[in-house]
Order: sequence, then C-alpha cells, then structure tokens
Amino acid sequence: MVERGRPQLSVAAQCRLLSIPRSTFYRRPAGETAENLALTRIIDRQFMEAPFHEVRRMTWHPRNKSYAVGSKRVRRLMRLMGLMPTYQKPNTSRLAEGRQPYPYLLRGSAIDRANQVWCADITYLPMRRGFLSSVAIMDWHNRRVLSWRSSNTLEAEFCADALDEAAGLVSTRRHDNGRPLYS
Repeated sequence: MVERGRPQLSVAAQCRLLSIPRSTFYRRPAGETAENLALTRIIDRQFMEAPFHEVRRMTWHPRNKSYAVGSKRVRRLMRLMGLMPTYQKPNTSRLAEGRQPYPYLLRGSAIDRANQVWCADITYLPMRRGFLSSVAIMDWHNRRVLSWRSSNTLEAEFCADALDEAAGLVSTRRHDNGRPLYS
C-alpha cells in the first residue's frame, strides 16, 4: 500500500497514516536458511511415507539425522509447507438420518441413594494406529466406577461384560438388610 516516488506524500507520511513502522516498508524477507530447507526435505520425505505422523512424531526424524530441532520449529515448517496429518477421527456424535435423540428421563428426579441410577459412558482413546474403545459403568449417586472394560473393536460384548461385572459386584456386596456395602 506504500508507494515510492509520490512527491505530495513521503514514505514516512504514508507509513504514519497506515500506523506501521517505516522499517517494515524497507525490510526485505530473508527467506529460509539452508538448514531449514534441509529440514523441510526430511519432513516432506517422511510425510510422504507416513501422512498420519503428527508434529511430535515428525520431530524424531530430523533428530535421528543429528539435527537439533524442536517441535515448534517442525510445526512452523509443516505449517509453511501446508502439511496436515491425516488420521481417522471417531464420528459418533452425529445422529443417523431420521433418528431422534433419546429424551433425558431423569429430569427432576432426586437421586438420593446408591444403586438407584447407573450410567455408562463409552470413550475413544486414540492409539498409534486406530482407536481403543473404553466403557465405564458408574453409580450416579456417589460417582463410583463399578466396572470398566476396554476393547479395540466397537462390539457390544465388552460393554455387556462390564455391565455383568457391575451387576455381580453389587449383588455380592450387600449387608443382611439388603442395602449396599458402599454408600
């Protein structure tokens, strides 16, 4: 936006009107160093082999070739090259077409004793290749984890096993009066 050779408005006046320092106008970008260019070649070569490597793992490769490099530098160079790691992300929050969300049935209910309400939650943990599914069964009253299981497949069997274990745990831990041992 700043133009040289305008007799009615000097470069200094134009920079002052634009609220930028005059040194910004005169500074020429230095470009990347030879070491950064060598790093970009290493990163690009590794990215072609493993496009799912994130910045942290991509930092290992230049270090293995005896470059002193940190993750911030690798992140900047990857951003400069336009490299974004590709990996599978779980997409479980979107409802299928034509499905309605389940209503919240506990609204207004008072939960005042153990084993009145249980909850279950399935979480996806990212691993080196793919995801690990983990389910936890909890008592809503005291937030105690009754049981949990992990699986590398999203089949119902490991969830049912966790529920069976929670039900077995509660049925074996009762006093004579039928109240749970923990409360």
